[in-house]
Amino acid sequence: MLLRRRLFFITIAFICSIVVLLLGNKLEFDNEKGYNKLELEAKNVYHKYEEWEEKQLKENPDYDNLWILINIDSKTLFLIDLNKKEIIKKYIVAVGKPSTPTPIGNFIIIQKAKWGAGFGTRWMRLNVPWGKYGIHGTNKPNSIGYDASHGCVRMKNKDIEELYGTVKYKTPVTLIKGAFGPFGHGFRVIKPGDRGADVREVQKRLKRKGYYYGYLDGVYGDYMKKALLKFQKDNDMPVTDKIWYNTYKELGIFLME
Repeated sequence: MLLRRRLFFITIAFICSIVVLLLGNKLEFDNEKGYNKLELEAKNVYHKYEEWEEKQLKENPDYDNLWILINIDSKTLFLIDLNKKEIIKKYIVAVGKPSTPTPIGNFIIIQKAKWGAGFGTRWMRLNVPWGKYGIHGTNKPNSIGYDASHGCVRMKNKDIEELYGTVKYKTPVTLIKGAFGPFGHGFRVIKPGDRGADVREVQKRLKRKGYYYGYLDGVYGDYMKKALLKFQKDNDMPVTDKIWYNTYKELGIFLME
């Protein structure tokens, strides 16, 4: 009895399979023209997509090796494609006032945010060790092209939005001023509390000579002061907490273009 039942169900299943196969062939035959039409439409859509994609890539290329170079003296920001070694964009910016200068050196973008008020519509922070500096927009567009900020690089809001959308996190940023690297236009008298690329360079020299063991943060603090006074004493120099020509010379720092 059980065997008969199994044979019955197998037979029914076989018949159903034949029916489905025959119906499928008929539908395929009847709808061949419809399928061809759909295939043609799909090809047209794909072709249009290819054209759109090509246009988007030309208008919005995905750069993977960019570099931002900012000339503080000319108040100009250059966006450079390092792969092609060409300037993509150039923007006029505002930089720091003489009393609150824009930092000199090589940094990277460590934060991107959409702020407001005095920072405009976009903010990109740099990893400057001696303070909080960045590239941002402004609510004072008339300041662009001048020494007007507290050290940050200001851009017109439409410009920073464009730049923000192009560059990525950790994009390298170089800020230059004058002909003497970290010393800009020349030596200054460095005093306790001063900050900057020149302070950091002095820290490097003191560290190299075995006197300074603190962070290379570009901040003239107590640890740096103690290191400096000991260095001066060991080298029979006038002991002072101010850094000027004699100290630069003894540390082996010379202005070279």
